[in-house]
Amino acid sequence: MSCIDIITIKEDIKTVLSELLDCAKLSEGSLVVLGCSSSEITGQRIGTCSSMEAAEAVYDVILPELAKRGIYLAAQCCEHLNRALVIERKAAKLFGYEIVNAIPHAHAGGASATTAYSRFEDAVVVENVRADAGIDIGGTLIGMHLKPTAVPVKLSKRTIGEAVVLAARTRPKFIGGERAIYNNELL
Repeated sequence: MSCIDIITIKEDIKTVLSELLDCAKLSEGSLVVLGCSSSEITGQRIGTCSSMEAAEAVYDVILPELAKRGIYLAAQCCEHLNRALVIERKAAKLFGYEIVNAIPHAHAGGASATTAYSRFEDAVVVENVRADAGIDIGGTLIGMHLKPTAVPVKLSKRTIGEAVVLAARTRPKFIGGERAIYNNELL
């Protein structure tokens, strides 16, 4: 993708986020993790060509929508920061996550985490989270940051720009075996 189409990226992100939020049934105070390779969005190999423009387009849509719903965002850094996450300080405190000392930038953390760090009200970095749902744009491997029982979400959009997009929600674990009765509202 030589020239990225910001309008289409924003429209596609809006669609993906809406579908995830509808399916995941998240409540105020929930946590969504975002893994985003801006390199992949622009058609390059992950980690090779950070695009602040592509990352900013993603956050232009995601941040206001989650804020309206009172949902926190955790933005995954690249492997150069061990896939740590940028999160609001109040969310880190609320969830009991230990703050670590790192400031992401385009070549250690990636354009997505850098954008989150600059746009969050009081950004901090934590090593890991246990999110209620997540979006993976470009094969960033967010699964390690989801609660244990992740359920794939079928999306109508399969790509954001040139990057493959996947999403997941989580559900409580089933316990009790064949005699147990389960709450269908939690599935």
